[in-house]
Amino acid sequence: MWDYTEKVMEHFRNPRNVGTIEHPDGTGTVGSLACGDALTLMFSLGPDKRIRDAKFQTFGCASAIASSSALTEMLIGKTIEEAQAITNKDIADFLGGLPDQKMHCSVMGREALDAAIHNYRTGETALRNLEDHIVCTCFGVSENEIRRITIENRLSTVDEVTNYCKAGGGCGMCRDAIQSLLNTIRQERTAAPAPAEPAPQKKLSNIQKMKLIEEIINREIRPQLRRDGGDIELLDIEGANVTIAFRGMCAGCASAAFTRQDVIQARLREFVSPDIEVIEGKC
Repeated sequence: MWDYTEKVMEHFRNPRNVGTIEHPDGTGTVGSLACGDALTLMFSLGPDKRIRDAKFQTFGCASAIASSSALTEMLIGKTIEEAQAITNKDIADFLGGLPDQKMHCSVMGREALDAAIHNYRTGETALRNLEDHIVCTCFGVSENEIRRITIENRLSTVDEVTNYCKAGGGCGMCRDAIQSLLNTIRQERTAAPAPAEPAPQKKLSNIQKMKLIEEIINREIRPQLRRDGGDIELLDIEGANVTIAFRGMCAGCASAAFTRQDVIQARLREFVSPDIEVIEGKC
């Protein structure tokens, strides 16, 4: 039995945003029933050009369902550019991690997102360049896909590549080619200059922190809550503690604790400060 996190099981048992959108702005389909996993992802934009709705349909295991559900939650409220920055690691981290052998489900989500954004921008339904060199013919995985997945996730072995994209998991004839590609990527890493140290983050004043928190709530959090008839009120900010109150349908909701920690706190830690603690007030 796979060692799934509670969050993976929650999204598997109660997947969010399952279904279709009548007139989507972007649609992407990846995988195939023959390979055991398939995913269709679609989204629509609001007047502000942010993703207003995201839906999915998938055929696959618990990890595939949970990854797809998590991705739709991550997309709502984002611009196309912000959505495009989501990686498969972001999806896995959102779920508290995935078993190594199931990381390909998060990669499938990322690929479906790429395909949907490509469809939105060009009207084309095919994402893959027909000139791409296919390394794994069993699962149709190209050299460019293996290279991207390897670099983004810092993979180092053929088995890790198989876990993340299934390449090499069929007949096995491509494993030598995958190893050769890994060797090339390793040599490129060694030859590349060391990245510059990031500049220290400028400390925000209390007023700057308050304005930034209000901006993130209005942009990243409130639109999601209002879709379900809820809302949020910022009550107080003291140091790293941010006190909020749920309003509307969110007040007293059974999933309020999940929303507070895994949505609101996660967003504020991402965009404002990693030490923020979100507390629910009583007034």
